[in-house]
Amino acid sequence: MYPHQELTHRIIAAALEVHKNLGPGLLEAVYLLCLEFEFEKAGLKYQKELDIPITYKNKQINHHFRIDFLVEDAIILELKSVETILLVHEHQLLTYLRLSGKQLGLLINFNVSMLKHGIKRRILSGAPYSLLHQEEKIG
Repeated sequence: MYPHQELTHRIIAAALEVHKNLGPGLLEAVYLLCLEFEFEKAGLKYQKELDIPITYKNKQINHHFRIDFLVEDAIILELKSVETILLVHEHQLLTYLRLSGKQLGLLINFNVSMLKHGIKRRILSGAPYSLLHQEEKIG
């Protein structure tokens, strides 16, 4: 069992519904809008394209990063529509988790034939850059 397991499954179910109806090959922005529709239908609370300020050595700098979704104030969801998820995409999610103070994130690549192959779950432990759980087998 891992944190927010039921919520994770609800998010993945919404993403599967979008992928089932649209398939791969569209821009990330299209999947983002359709996923928003599915979240509303499922009664999930979310913030879309949320700007998070960056604090460096206890000083807030005049810049921010933007996450695709923060679901139920618990899970960061980063969407991609790329040929391959690269290590830099996973590092991006881990950095977003660390800087936001959140523990759990999902990276979903819609540009795959079977969505279960495009989903990565990451749980940040207390130590910077370390993971409690590397990958979740979906489906």
